[in-house]
Amino acid sequence: MEVAEEMADAARVAILPFFRQTNLQTSNKLDDGFDPVTIADRDAEKAMREVLARHRPNDGIFGEEFGRDEGTSGRTWVLDPIDGTRGFISGTPTWGVLIALSTSHGPIMGVIDQPYIGERFVGSADIAQVTGPTGTAALQTRSTSALDQAIVFTTFPEVGTPEERSGFEAVARQAKLTRYGMDCYAYALVAAGQVDLVIESGLNAYDIQAPIAVIEAAGGVVTDWQGGPAHNGGRALAAANPDLHAAALKILRNY
Repeated sequence: MEVAEEMADAARVAILPFFRQTNLQTSNKLDDGFDPVTIADRDAEKAMREVLARHRPNDGIFGEEFGRDEGTSGRTWVLDPIDGTRGFISGTPTWGVLIALSTSHGPIMGVIDQPYIGERFVGSADIAQVTGPTGTAALQTRSTSALDQAIVFTTFPEVGTPEERSGFEAVARQAKLTRYGMDCYAYALVAAGQVDLVIESGLNAYDIQAPIAVIEAAGGVVTDWQGGPAHNGGRALAAANPDLHAAALKILRNY
């Protein structure tokens, strides 16, 4: 965890000079569509990789910007230097730095860091904690068990394929409140006891592994839409507790 926090600190230093700068240059990774990347993404991942080179040279690395480096320790750091680059280039503080430490079975530790707000959510078998402008507090998910009392989030209104959107909307129709566009920060809010559900699809491993670790440490549940592991990406259902997870999963399994 000390290494992970040093990585998060290094990423903050790399990213913040670029946030809300009017002359920030953006590149598009896609020929069909829009998947932006900036110098801040690349500099942050480089900074985190430099920390690992000093402290954990035998560990593997899987990062969004620079791919995979195989290690020999059986553990891999899964990095998303800016999860929510669309939000980053729009000036909204809903993006974050994602850091997970994983084995072949999935993440065992995670960090969701929001540099601009100064909030850091960490989770492992030993800790579930947020540190921010108001101090440090334990993370604990909500006890909401009924869908009609739930707050549900997703990043994009279209969610994914038309079928996946239908699945999300089938859950959202039963929820008390539905909100959009929070990227990784929505997962942090599940861990912090502010949000009940996050439902998404089309994820990569580096999008979801840190949130899995943080939410599970706080008492929540994260699976795919069939109830299986979600750490390799694809569809994800993050829920505040097992009862609410079961209620949402009963609907999503049909899609």
